[in-house]
Amino acid sequence: MKHLLLTSCVLAFALTGCQKGSADMPTLSIETAQMSPAPTPHTKGMVAAANPYAVEAGLEALRAGGSAVDAAIAVQAVLSLVEPQSSGVAGGAFMIYYDASTGEVSAYNGREAAPAAIDENLFLDENGEAMRRFEGIISGKSTGVPGVIAMLHLAHEEYGKRPWADNFNPGIKLAEEGFTVSPRMAGLVKIAGDYGLRHQKETREYFFHEDGSPLVAGDVRDNPAYAQSLKAIAADYRALYEGPLAEAIIKAVHEDPRPGLLSLEDLKNYRPQKTKALCSPYRDYILCGAQAPSSGGIA
Repeated sequence: MKHLLLTSCVLAFALTGCQKGSADMPTLSIETAQMSPAPTPHTKGMVAAANPYAVEAGLEALRAGGSAVDAAIAVQAVLSLVEPQSSGVAGGAFMIYYDASTGEVSAYNGREAAPAAIDENLFLDENGEAMRRFEGIISGKSTGVPGVIAMLHLAHEEYGKRPWADNFNPGIKLAEEGFTVSPRMAGLVKIAGDYGLRHQKETREYFFHEDGSPLVAGDVRDNPAYAQSLKAIAADYRALYEGPLAEAIIKAVHEDPRPGLLSLEDLKNYRPQKTKALCSPYRDYILCGAQAPSSGGIA
């Protein structure tokens, strides 16, 4: 008997540009939790995520009668708060969905889309040379149209069992009441301070204490502004693509010291895609992943 394995990748960083190399960007490896000695089987449902808060949000959705898609929405809304360095509702994603009733495996493409106005010179400096990597990443130039929310809404229309808005409640509550900063988030904030995080008023006030020191593991941080954004998206997912929230995104992109080309039309015209998953046999398994532009088919 062949067993079905699903591979998926959630990517929440915006588009990055050409660079001469990565020597100017540090790397950091921080363990967020110790692995349990053996897998824990379950017959009804499981949630795996990068942060315990997100796991609990997903489990809450399942316990309330939600589907795997409902759980994914709840997980994403929380990850954007507690893992902002790695995941965000203003980012992009791929998602693989297995429909047990039909045996169909679907692939959803919610990756960021490049602005319509870009060309091959986007990441060149005034001398025609490739920008340093961090200069391209930490800038308006690297910002694409966020796709994950539109993608999740598309999947929810077909497979959601709970009301769309209910899945955002855990994220809203955490953002209003506060969450405990993880070692991983604290470690990356410490490094990112020298790569732009201190230079912008909003990020400086959020990720650093009044004395200028970065957040540390165990600090409690709330985010009322993020709660308001989630409430708007919960009321209508198009809030991220039209209206005040979309306008705020465009304003930030264009007012950056290295402004980008993202426009309101880019946001308004974004459409996620659903395709069949790319599946292939491997020993006693069938491996399924997303089609291009994902690397799931070759990973």
